[in-house]
Amino acid sequence: MVRKLRAVYSGKTLIPQEPCDLPEGAIVELILHGAPILPPEIHDPAERAKTLQAVVARMKSNRLPAASPRLTREQLHERN
Repeated sequence: MVRKLRAVYSGKTLIPQEPCDLPEGAIVELILHGAPILPPEIHDPAERAKTLQAVVARMKSNRLPAASPRLTREQLHERN
């Protein structure tokens, strides 16, 4: 059975936002939508700069070919 249930994460617990009649110990599958991207826990400015340089270098070394097809907005946001 497939059923959607909205919940909020608080501490180490998911709190359902609507009535839920799951039996104790029920196993569920979670699909996260809009989960926040947490920044790395690097506090040293020099280490942050080094990490940023590595990310930028990696992005530049993996460019898309110029002849790549342009994707439409619908194709970019397709969730299959």
